[in-house]
Amino acid sequence: MMHAISAAEANANRRAIDVHGQQYFLSGYVGMQPERGTYVEGNEENDNGLPQGFLVEQPPHSVTPPHFHEVNQFQVFVGGGGKIGKHEAAPVSVHYANGHTPYGPITAGDDGVQYFTLRAAWDPGAKYMPQNRDKLKPGPRRFRLAPNLAVSAQEDLAARTDGALEPIIAAEDDGLQAYILRLGPGGAMDLPDPATGGGQYHLVLNGDLAREDGDDFNRLSCVFLSKTESALRAQAGPDGLEMLVMQLPAEAP
Repeated sequence: MMHAISAAEANANRRAIDVHGQQYFLSGYVGMQPERGTYVEGNEENDNGLPQGFLVEQPPHSVTPPHFHEVNQFQVFVGGGGKIGKHEAAPVSVHYANGHTPYGPITAGDDGVQYFTLRAAWDPGAKYMPQNRDKLKPGPRRFRLAPNLAVSAQEDLAARTDGALEPIIAAEDDGLQAYILRLGPGGAMDLPDPATGGGQYHLVLNGDLAREDGDDFNRLSCVFLSKTESALRAQAGPDGLEMLVMQLPAEAP
């Protein structure tokens, strides 16, 4: 099922949660947001079967300790600055982790750090290490990072006359892949077929994604497509479009 939400709609449901005594803010985009900043035993019963996507605002100088999740996920750093583990996480950076792959800490800089967490399935909450090591299942660990992606100046994007789909995480055998789409004003392009993976997220970084109802999606608006849906034909608005296209891997049989 397709889910689409503008940045303004998501911001309208922005709320605070406590993460180890620190106040974070979450804005819900797809499915149900986490109710708290840490896993609670039995939380699996709340699984609503929907994908889960939200924007996190982590406060200045705060630290999200190393942890893992049960499901595959992308994270996209879109504001502020900080680190994920030893890696810089300046806007715009794209991080991918398999379920049951520990990562972190996420350390916020002077201006805090803002990042999307994007999943094709609901997750019962962050399992912090090392205290949850007993819940860490064996399996392939995978961490990918595409750092410091360039976003065009508005005048350069508006002057663009061509289109490009640039790989930022090379396609892997199970369908994991990510791109940045760049289109000049009014340009259009058919995007990869979601059937090859486990769900796709499309996140607007610059310009506008044109919509049939005329209510175009601007920066930080988001679309999710399940693997059973048709590929998206992306069309740029009057100022052009730069958008992330992120495909989660197909689940093992």
